[in-house]
Amino acid sequence: MDRPLLVYTTFPDVDIALSIGEELVRDRLIACINVLPGMRSVYAWKGAIEQGQEAVAILKTRKGLQDQVHRALKERHPYETPVVLFIEPTGGDAATLEWLVAETGGGPL
Repeated sequence: MDRPLLVYTTFPDVDIALSIGEELVRDRLIACINVLPGMRSVYAWKGAIEQGQEAVAILKTRKGLQDQVHRALKERHPYETPVVLFIEPTGGDAATLEWLVAETGGGPL
């Protein structure tokens, strides 16, 4: 069975995160997106210190789709340089893993 993969990224707001997440779910690249609104960020960007409000997104997919998910996020993401981090969890509930594989296989929903 393919291994689970979590993808951490941020978006400028909840609506954009949910819209892109829904596209990726419909394309069966991810099984789920969790969006956490209200994150405050301080970051270095092009030689300056910036502050902003963002929404965190955690996407649930499988390792075999990593390249496709990465490409799809980069194509759709509004940021010039989006943060896209891949986190490989160890273990996991068997039923969760079965659901993850079932929802990210086959054609679009």
